[in-house]
Amino acid sequence: MRVLIVDDEPLARSRLNRLLTQLGGYQVVAEAENGQQALQLCSELNPDLVLLDIEMPGADGLSVAAELGNNQPPPAVIFVTAHPQHALAAYQVAPAGYLLKPVGLEALQQCLQRSGVSTRVHLEKQKASAPRLSFRIGLEQRSILLSELFYLQAEDKYVRLVYQGGEALTETSLKQLQEKYPDQLLRIHRHTLVLAERVCGVSRGADGQHLILLRDCPDQPEISRRELAQVKALLQSS
Repeated sequence: MRVLIVDDEPLARSRLNRLLTQLGGYQVVAEAENGQQALQLCSELNPDLVLLDIEMPGADGLSVAAELGNNQPPPAVIFVTAHPQHALAAYQVAPAGYLLKPVGLEALQQCLQRSGVSTRVHLEKQKASAPRLSFRIGLEQRSILLSELFYLQAEDKYVRLVYQGGEALTETSLKQLQEKYPDQLLRIHRHTLVLAERVCGVSRGADGQHLILLRDCPDQPEISRRELAQVKALLQSS
């Protein structure tokens, strides 16, 4: 995990660096002695975690943390301070942790373990392990996150994938796809599967047929009479 240490006191920065070395698995990518320098280094280095003092010359740690919260995704922030009276104000900017100086090894370790759920590294690991749909465009093999899908529709010998940003064809059948992702894909027609988490409503077409409404999708695929009941059941449960 890549860490930025921010403190106006060199001895405090040195102590944190030494403790992180003892714990292992943490790489201190830089140290900053004030808030402005911290923001600049975060922009350049994209650390996963910032150990941040609160009382510093110029921009204090609270304002730095608030600005870092605008990053997508933001680094985890752990406040490290000698002043317990800042705790309430600190938690208003949603830090991953709050440590009082002098920081001990055990306290730091526990705080770091708790902060792991909100770091950039953790988010990237989640994304890497998320289910994906593969398809081929020409000679190039591509894939999208299943969560980017709108719907799948059988057309002749192929299945058309409609997703955020485009369309593609796959030779994998609707049956195979539904068997692979039974909890994520909902059948609304003999020829159509949709991503269940995008279902947000049902409308009526000009000819009286029922149409599915999918979040962020301009298309409204038709729902067969046979599948209408389970679509309504999904909407009621959500």
